[in-house]
Amino acid sequence: EEGRYAYPQWWVDQVKAQYGAQAARILLAGNQHPPMTLRVNGRRNNAADYLALLTRHGIAAQLVALDIVQSGAIQAEAIQLEQAVSVDKLPGFFDGLVSVQDAGAQYAAHFLDVHDGMRVLDACAAPGGKSTHLLELADINLWAVDKDASRLARVQENLQRLQLSAKLTVGDIAQSDGWWDGKLFQRILADVPCSASGVVRRHPDIKWLRRPADIVGFAQQQRDILHNLWRMLENGGKLLYVTCSIFTQENQHVIDEFLQNNKDAQQLALPVANGVSAAEFINGQMLPDDHHDGFFYALLRKQ
Repeated sequence: EEGRYAYPQWWVDQVKAQYGAQAARILLAGNQHPPMTLRVNGRRNNAADYLALLTRHGIAAQLVALDIVQSGAIQAEAIQLEQAVSVDKLPGFFDGLVSVQDAGAQYAAHFLDVHDGMRVLDACAAPGGKSTHLLELADINLWAVDKDASRLARVQENLQRLQLSAKLTVGDIAQSDGWWDGKLFQRILADVPCSASGVVRRHPDIKWLRRPADIVGFAQQQRDILHNLWRMLENGGKLLYVTCSIFTQENQHVIDEFLQNNKDAQQLALPVANGVSAAEFINGQMLPDDHHDGFFYALLRKQ
């Protein structure tokens, strides 16, 4: 099986135990060439018009519906290129018309449900794809935090290219000392460190560098982060927990334990339309396929 699927045996065993008949498809998807997907800056353009612009420049692409239900209507689309190109070939890229972001990752900002004037924290913000998407959707007071100063510099680069602004801080989100000002947030995006098992086709070395003990370690780190961020959320506020993992130990198991220990936490249904998208988000888990990588989403409200 290691030779057939090009994964270490423990990884194959874990996927088979968790997903059963779907295991082979999941493992093979992780060996495919990843799609190149674009997010159109809604402040400057829309997906249909930018698709037409790509066509005029001879770049073949298609719309990918995200099927997110907002205000009673199905909204949001991504653009998937038939073949990857360098960003300098994308019309208007350096003018902020568009960003490169996996379709699965584009759900995050919509799920968090931000509105004008909100105080929002993007924890583990680098390289800034989700931060800038949040700012494209609403006029919010965004605080982007990351532990790595060099990676935080990439957030600033993306903000400048898209002509957006946010407060950037180097800090450890597993503890609040040294960076948090004590003021509560109405929304928190917790894109936590994980095994990255849902994005191995973009980083093939991951599956050979990871060990089973790493999954246990990530889960403990995720619990620590959730515990710390929860006290920064105001009553009635929402926190979106995100990983790019397909392993339940890092995903719903962490959330289930958190819900048991925090009676003021409620897990909400994700706002996806009935049909294909709803089927993809089984217990918040999105599996890798031809259109997106693997992600897990859990939307929590503080009661």
